[in-house]
Amino acid sequence: MSFHRNGTLLLAAFLLWAPASHAATEEQDPSKIDLAKLIECTTYDVPSYNEFALWLTGPESAKAMKLFGISELPSDNPFLREFQLSAPLTVFGRQTSRIAFASTGPLAVLDEADPHALAKQLGVTAAVDRPNKFLGEKEILSRKDQQENSDTVLHTRISLNVSTDEAHPGKTLAGCSYSIEVE
Repeated sequence: MSFHRNGTLLLAAFLLWAPASHAATEEQDPSKIDLAKLIECTTYDVPSYNEFALWLTGPESAKAMKLFGISELPSDNPFLREFQLSAPLTVFGRQTSRIAFASTGPLAVLDEADPHALAKQLGVTAAVDRPNKFLGEKEILSRKDQQENSDTVLHTRISLNVSTDEAHPGKTLAGCSYSIEVE
């Protein structure tokens, strides 16, 4: 494989600019994803998450759920798919037996009524902080890429989220959001 000079400079600039934990981390095999790291925003990129989500919800979902030891639960929130884990998972220094998937990422369902301690620990800033609702995020990665020979700009964003949800009283949801939007 050969790079011409500009390609090498662009690649080097990207690798220096992007956080090391998110540089070229695309996991080719979704069965090898570390679920805790996916939830904690510590290793994976948007394509890795998308591959995993498609594998988990697609034609091979029974195989995926068996491999990860998860079974789907009914959800009172139409925007979340919830799963029970056969063995507890440690995320953010806490254990959980339940996870959920929003449209853009996985969330741990934690047995904590008050989200403030976790948000503070993770450096997550509240956008909404009321007695019945907490919603906060910390941006991990934000990158805009102009598509070659096009006016299209892709905005890649990875953020750590902490929230409460009325469908989960006494619980805090925390996890990662992986998205690419067209601007």
